[in-house]
Amino acid sequence: MRIIAGTLKGRPLLAPPGGATRPTADRVRQALFDMLMHAPWAGHGFLAGATVLDAFAGTGALGLEALSRGAAHVTFFEQDRAALAALRANIAACDAAARVSVQPRDVLRPGPGTHTKVIFLDPPYNQGLVQRSVNVLRTEGWLRPGSLVIAETGRLEQVVETGSILAHRVHGAAQITIWQE
Repeated sequence: MRIIAGTLKGRPLLAPPGGATRPTADRVRQALFDMLMHAPWAGHGFLAGATVLDAFAGTGALGLEALSRGAAHVTFFEQDRAALAALRANIAACDAAARVSVQPRDVLRPGPGTHTKVIFLDPPYNQGLVQRSVNVLRTEGWLRPGSLVIAETGRLEQVVETGSILAHRVHGAAQITIWQE
């Protein structure tokens, strides 16, 4: 696993041992960020200066890829100890500590936040966590009208989005759904 493109291109990323963390595959991240770069509702400069929330961060691959491609700041939510260790190691390996905030907390109890432009939701599959997370993040101020939500779920999992669907793609066992609040 590595950073695909941008200023951190090629940096290797660690994943914790075991199956508790399921990092987004390089090919899926590549497809996702290519879609963002070429979509009429995003485009090449979309991530420039953006604030990003990588919820259920795991290794931090999605948030670190966004930093590499121009995001100004990423907040990571992760509560698994092994995943937190890998996340912190990956942040250090990317020399990104000054541009990130690591919050060792449950996404369903995020505390008050500020509006973020992009929210990555990559929860454990088939537990209905996307909709619950969106509801809580909206209530706490992280998610507001105009935010772009990018959810990775299991291929057969139902995603009940709350905004306008901009894209939906299936990649192997995963599906990516993107909408704007």
